[in-house]
Formats: sequence, C-alpha cells, structure tokens
Amino acid sequence: MNYHFKRQTKSNPLFLIGLLCVLALNLSCKKQQEMASEEVEAQSSIAEKHDILRVEPPNWWVGFKNSTLQLLVNHLEISKTTPEISYPGITVEKVHQADSPNYLFIDLNIDETAKAGKFNIVFKQEGKEDLVYTYELKSREKPAEDYIGFDSSDAIYLITPDRFANANPENDIVETLNEKTIDRTDGYARHGGDIRGITNHLDYIEDLGFTAIWPCPLLTNDMPKGSYHGYAMTDFYEIDPRFGTLEDYNQLSSKLSEKGMKLIMDQVANHCGLEHWWMKDLPFKDWVNLQDNYVKHKANWNNSTNINTNHRRTTNQDAYASEIDKNSMTQGWFVSGMPDLNQRNPFMAKYLIQNSIWWIETSQLGGIRQDTYPYPDKDFMSRWAGEIMNEYPNFNIVGEEWSTNPLLIAYWQQGHPNKDGYNSNLKSPMDFAMQDKIVKGLNEEEDWSTGLIEIYRSLANDFAYVSPKDIMIFPDNHDMSRIFTQLHGDIANTKMALSYILLLPRIPQIYYGTEILMHDFDKPGDHGVIRTDFPGGWAGDKVNAFKGEGLTADQKDMQSFLKKVLNYRKTSKAIHEGKTIHFAPENGIYVLFRILEDETVVHIMNKNEAPVKLDLDRFEEVGLTGKTLKNLITSSELVWGEALELSKKGSLVLTTKLD
Repeated sequence: MNYHFKRQTKSNPLFLIGLLCVLALNLSCKKQQEMASEEVEAQSSIAEKHDILRVEPPNWWVGFKNSTLQLLVNHLEISKTTPEISYPGITVEKVHQADSPNYLFIDLNIDETAKAGKFNIVFKQEGKEDLVYTYELKSREKPAEDYIGFDSSDAIYLITPDRFANANPENDIVETLNEKTIDRTDGYARHGGDIRGITNHLDYIEDLGFTAIWPCPLLTNDMPKGSYHGYAMTDFYEIDPRFGTLEDYNQLSSKLSEKGMKLIMDQVANHCGLEHWWMKDLPFKDWVNLQDNYVKHKANWNNSTNINTNHRRTTNQDAYASEIDKNSMTQGWFVSGMPDLNQRNPFMAKYLIQNSIWWIETSQLGGIRQDTYPYPDKDFMSRWAGEIMNEYPNFNIVGEEWSTNPLLIAYWQQGHPNKDGYNSNLKSPMDFAMQDKIVKGLNEEEDWSTGLIEIYRSLANDFAYVSPKDIMIFPDNHDMSRIFTQLHGDIANTKMALSYILLLPRIPQIYYGTEILMHDFDKPGDHGVIRTDFPGGWAGDKVNAFKGEGLTADQKDMQSFLKKVLNYRKTSKAIHEGKTIHFAPENGIYVLFRILEDETVVHIMNKNEAPVKLDLDRFEEVGLTGKTLKNLITSSELVWGEALELSKKGSLVLTTKLD
C-alpha cells in the first residue's frame, strides 16, 4: 500500500467507508455469480425424466435473435396441469390450453443470459403426482451468418432418395409402419433407397461437378401406400426409419460440408399426411383447413367426401378474384390423403416456423426447398420466410410456384414492387416459364416466330425479375417427364437444353439420372417411371452408372458432357455473376455470352443438321475479335475471326479461359 493511499484513509474516513462498500458489493456479485453457476451446474446434473408423451420442438438453442419459444406438449389430460420451470434465464410467459384436453402450448422467453443446459419442466396437478420432462437448450454450433445458402455459384443435384441407392437393406421394411413391402417392379411401391446410399456416392456427385444436393423429403411418411415420395409427412421431427436415422442425415450434411457442398432440405408447410399423429386427436377445431368436413366424414373418408383445392393459384395475385375462389385455393386439400394445414391458426404458424429453424440448426442446412409455395396462406409464407432469413441472413430458400407466367414468378420474389404491397421474403422462386420455353423452342421447327426465338424471348422477360440470378432453373424434376423424353429422345437437343441452362444467370438444378439419359418413354409422365431406380444403386444391378459399367456409348457421352460443363461452371465467375448478352436467333442459331472482366463464355445453339457458317462480325460488340477461345468439351482452340464453321447440330461452349 502506497503512502498516498494511507494518507487518504486517515484524513478522509468517508473514503474508507466507500472502499468497504465497493469491496462488499464485489463480494456480493461474486457470490451471486457463484450461486448462479452452481445452480446451472446443479441443473446440468438433474435426474432426467420423460414422463410426457411428446414435447416439440424436441430441444432448442440459446443465442437466437428471437428469444421466444413455444412448446407443443401432448399428453393425456395435460391441460389439467400447471407447468413450472426453474432455470436461470428461462421464463414461462404464458400457458395456452387447446380445444383438446390433451395439449398445452407453453410460451417461453429465453433471456440472452440463459446458458446451454438441461432443465426439468414440472407439470403439477393438485392431488396427483408431478409429471416431469427434461428439456435441453443447446449451444449453437456456428454463428448465424455462417449458414451460407445456395446461390448462382451452385449446381444442385435433385434426388428421389428411395430410387437412388440402397446402402442398408436391413431398414427396407419397418414392422411398426403401415407400408411393409418392397417391390422394385412397382413404380409406386418402396424400393429401398436410403440416406447412406446418397452419402456413399457423394464422390460421384462431386466428381460430376455438383455443389449441392436436394433430396426429396426424408421425414417419416407413415402412409399405407405410396409413401416412398415423402410428401405426406406424418412426423415433422423424425427421419423416416426406412431412410435411416437422424444421425445418418446429419452425417450426410457433415460429409457434404467437408467437400464444400450444401444440403438442401425439402419441406412442406402446406399439408401433412392423413396418418400424422395429431390427426387422431386434433389440438384445435381449426388446426387443419375444412376440419369440420373432415370430422363429419371421418368414418367414411375418401376422395368423394374430401373438398379439394381448386388449384387456381392466380387468386393470390388477382385483384378481381372472388373470396370463394381464394378460399378454395388456399383451404382446399391437395388430395384426400393430405390434410391442408391452417397456417392462420397462430399455434400452427409458430409450430411450422420453429420446425424449419430446428432442422437448419440440427442438420446444418445449406438451404430449404419449400413445396407447393402458393397454396398455404400467403401472409404466413411471408412471415415464415422472413423469420428464417432474419435469423440466417445469408441463407436461402427456393419456393415451388408451378407457373409458366413470368409475372407470377416475379410476384413471389423478394423485393418485387407488387401493387398489393405483398413482399414474400422469398429469394428464389422456380423458373417453370423458362423451362417450358426451352423445351418448346427446341422441339419446334425454326420460323420467324417459332423455334429458338421462344427461348430468346423468354430470357428477355428477365426485366420483370428483381434478381434473375437468384431464380432456380431446371430441365425437369421429379414431377414432370424427363428432359430426354420431353425432347423426344434427341440427344443434340438435350445437350443444348442442359448447357444453356447451366450458363444462364440462374441457379441450376438437375435431376438424378439426367446425366445418363434416363427417360420415361414407356409411360410418359408416369411418376413411377420418371422416378426410376438409378442403375448401380442396388446390389446385383447389371448396369452401374456410378462406375460407368454397362452404359451405352450415348450414356457415357452425356455423362462426360455434363461433367465437363458442370466442372467448368464451378469456378466460372462469368457464369456465376457476369453480364449476359444474347443475340436474336438467325438461321437456326442462337448465341449467348456471359462476361466478367477477362473471362467470356460463349454458348451457341445450332439446330441446323447440315454444316453451316456463322458470321462473327455481328458479335463485334462483345470484343472477341482476334482472341483465342477453348472448346469446353473437346479442349480444342480457335481464334475468333470473321466466321465460325458449325459442322453439326448441337451445343458449342467456348471460353477465353485457356487453363
């Protein structure tokens, strides 16, 4: 202690009193911190109990921007109890009873001081033994900003999991589920593909040049038949055991991350499956749309008693639409086996939003694909997407709007100046309009107003979009005929469609098997045929496309073609974010350029069967005269001069990047 301090304590007793107060306060704060720490430590060592049938979400995390959490609690006569929680930073804000006595909805607030750990929710009822449920708050694995969603630098591989590869035959049949058969000869039965089948072939997918995968839904679909497709979910928090486990799914995500690839989850906010557990005891009288009709006819429920949606999706934008048409669109059921969820019920809305966030955190997702986007309540969909993007600013969601009208696609994209003031918060709608015109333009005979001009005019519609490069484009998907079928088995046209799609200012998605010319010629449009097993995914397959065994010359050629274009695309900044210039088709030839700094990529679509000479003077403004370009497919080089000889019909892709 120095002289000045001793002098102060003698001459100023108030100084000494103040010092003692400070010391006492510090000791008090330290004691409180120790007590809080001891309390959290005590909570972490609690005896775990799970007396309650179901609590959802199954767990949550600390550190979200939105500090609220709503727990759905399902247990016999749980509404007669009062839940209590004693855990630092957790407050029970409100407890809601449902119409069914077997539910409670508990509103929690998770303060920023709350720490990760386990705690007990005690459900008390006078004269009855307490029911206890141990709940867990976890620490987040990475900052919200590090959840990077798919974008125009990605190429997405769409997979129907049941039809891709069967790595674990032991989970093909699960006796506790309704559908208990495997039949690979039946297009609508289960075939046995699973999550490990995808994980085991990530090297193949990566080698092709894809940077993300989108598997169709993997959640439990406990329907009596047709359950393989996954879109009639019966548990929003469970991986279907016939596909694997949550650990399998998280391992898939982890393996993708190690490769710098992304996992996109296919989700459904519009409907569930009729065998969903809550359909046996609905929480509220308005939990699903047209619930009165379902309850009335439940004993004899079928297609004739169901009230279907009218599918008039334009009612979402139509200023003249009648109320009955709008309600029929959003409240009618898709089919009798898929109850239409009522997102206007605030508890359902919260449930769906939390479910999406739970999967993002649990499985470290790189995006969400939302099914049947225009069918749910559109104000809810704006809120759903908005809350996700608020928590994860660099994330991305693609929504399915099956419309060939660019005005409707534009309406659903975030930031579009809609007259009704609606903002979807959806970054990436789907480009069914461009897909339709690509097929039409390639199939039609060339004339002034038909053929390639259809594709040219369709791309010209990009002026209507807020951000064209954030829209998802595709040659086909799991719900439409394969592109090879749509183009009548014309390989040259198929190559033109694929290379054009991969060079557009878009996010491209390719369906599994496109690379080996999979088709549905036997029954065009039949979903069971469209979703054919990928050859080599099952033990004993005579053809193995993963290894290139047993493929025809045409299949190998297409596989090689796509691989070269996709792998170039991976690192092409001109394709990811460059300027686009295209020239109106002439003489059956359509030319498009993607340009960024010193990289120019040229795409030429030529429908002429006989050799033809392309005059290059017309493209002088692009500035390629005298430059050397490389053919992406053959690696041969040429100098951009006065003319270019096109020896055959097909796609030509050139680049100024020579290495």
